[in-house]
Amino acid sequence: MRFHGSPCWYELTTADAAGSQGFYGPLLGWTFRDAGMPGMDYTLAMAEGAMVAGMFAPPHGTPEGWLVYFAVDAVDATCAQIADLDGAVLMPPADIPDTGRFAVAADPQGAVFGLLQPLEGQQGNAFDQTKAGHGNWHELTVPDPVAALAFYGAVLGWEQAEAMDMGAMGTYHIIGWQGQQIGGIMRPPEPGIPAMWAPYFGHPSIKAAMEMITASGGRILMGPMEVPGGAFVCMALDPRGACFALVGGA
Repeated sequence: MRFHGSPCWYELTTADAAGSQGFYGPLLGWTFRDAGMPGMDYTLAMAEGAMVAGMFAPPHGTPEGWLVYFAVDAVDATCAQIADLDGAVLMPPADIPDTGRFAVAADPQGAVFGLLQPLEGQQGNAFDQTKAGHGNWHELTVPDPVAALAFYGAVLGWEQAEAMDMGAMGTYHIIGWQGQQIGGIMRPPEPGIPAMWAPYFGHPSIKAAMEMITASGGRILMGPMEVPGGAFVCMALDPRGACFALVGGA
C-alpha cells in the first residue's frame, strides 16, 4: 500500500503546553510524554499507547493552532511541485531523526499544511477512522473548492469521491484517497474566515464532548450536527483559540 496522500500526523502549536494538555487530555483520552528531541521541547499525545499528535511552542511569529500533515513519497520533489503550482513552501524540507523528512507548505489559496516523508516502518496510525482520540476527518475551507481539489489532486493524488449540495453554502466536495473518504472541501460559511485546514478527532459522544469543551474554557462554533452515515460533529475553539472538530456518536 502506498501512503502518498494519506493524512498522517496532527500538530498543535501552543504557548501554554500544560494548559493545552489539561484541555485535550480529558477530552480525547490522551496521555502525554516528552518526545526526547534534542534541543526542542516536543510533547507527544498518546491514545491507548499510539502516537496521535504533537505539541510544541510556536516559533517566533507563528500563530498558535493545529496543523495537519500528509504523507508523501518524496518531500523534496513534492515541494518543488507545490511551487510550480503556485503554492508556497513555508518551511523547506528538513530531517527529523528516526522519523523522516518534513516540510510545511501553503496551497495557492493560503491554507497551510504539513508534509511528511516517513522512514520505512514509521508511517504510524495517527489517522484511524475506527478509533476515538485519533484523526478521523479533515476539512479544508477555501474560496474556490474546485481549484483546491485540482491542486491537491495533482500534489497528493486525491479525487472527488462525492459532491454534496448544501444549498446556499454551495457544494461540499468529499475527498477520496485510495477508495477511502478522508475529508471535505467547502467554501467559508461566512465572510472573514481564512483559508484553513481543520482536523476532526474521533469521540464516543459529541454531546458529552461539547459539555466538556465549554466547561474547560473552550467555545463551540457549530454543532451538534448529524452528518451522512449517522455520525454527529461539532466544531470548536480550544481555550487558546485553536480550531478543531470532533466526530462520533450522539
